[in-house]
Amino acid sequence: MTKAYRVCSIGLLLAVVTCSMIAAENATPGILSAQELKKLVPAGYFFDGQSAPVQLRNSAGARTKSGKLVLAGLVDTSGYSADIQQKYQGFFITETKLSIEGTNLTPGQYGFGFTKDGKFVVMNVAGTDLLNVDAKVDDKLVRPVPLKMVEDGDALKLYAGKKWVSINPE
Repeated sequence: MTKAYRVCSIGLLLAVVTCSMIAAENATPGILSAQELKKLVPAGYFFDGQSAPVQLRNSAGARTKSGKLVLAGLVDTSGYSADIQQKYQGFFITETKLSIEGTNLTPGQYGFGFTKDGKFVVMNVAGTDLLNVDAKVDDKLVRPVPLKMVEDGDALKLYAGKKWVSINPE
């Protein structure tokens, strides 16, 4: 075996190991890192006849134990009518079936919002309500942020400020 062949073989082996490590890191269940979100969150989102820019800093996501993604993010809704703005705050994408506060949601891409009357609403791309459940309020939350997702055992919690819903991947 020539020296050049050995160097190439070692280089190829290192590349394969590195790719395997990256793939394994990307497949880890749990809350997604900021770097992963940068790669996955869309720059804009189409909903109810318009496209709005996505706020990457106010986006969150998780990978389920089966490797499927659940993503949510706030969008700029300034171009939407007042009645849409009251219930539409962002995008919600799931690659797996979910149970949100006991109501099932199939894989797909949706709009979502937490309403002033304490509801969590998920809508199809045309703006039609598909899911409407009671949101909970965490009054003990010290530093609420516009949007975050946290693990809660096998479930997830999606927070908008102090309002939240429980999401159970199937």
